[in-house]
Amino acid sequence: MSLRTPLGRVRGLGSAKGGTSHWWSQRLTALALIPLCLWLVVVAVSYAGADYESAVAFVASPMVTIILLLLIGAMFYHAQLGLQVVVEDYVHVDWLKFTVLIAMKFALIIAAVAAATSVIRVSLGN
Repeated sequence: MSLRTPLGRVRGLGSAKGGTSHWWSQRLTALALIPLCLWLVVVAVSYAGADYESAVAFVASPMVTIILLLLIGAMFYHAQLGLQVVVEDYVHVDWLKFTVLIAMKFALIIAAVAAATSVIRVSLGN
């Protein structure tokens, strides 16, 4: 016995079975961002008066490069998950919702790739 209406079954409306994984992904990225952002704040405060060469040398360290890339990945993925929920909840015109979601994902991917490329170029000395 199904609790869905006949019209709902025909249209395919209802749960897409993706809400739980989306919710968990958002919580896990938030949990990962806590130590990463705290580390970034500590680094930013400690290097506030440093010269350019010492800051570049710090970012060029392999461990720092890896941590920065993890921060970039987690931050942009978390942003995508959160903005997706906002758009799905508050944009009610289907074609506009679809367009905004696609544009948002492309913009976040471009920004993430630009940030990661910048960190990698600094770490390689380019």
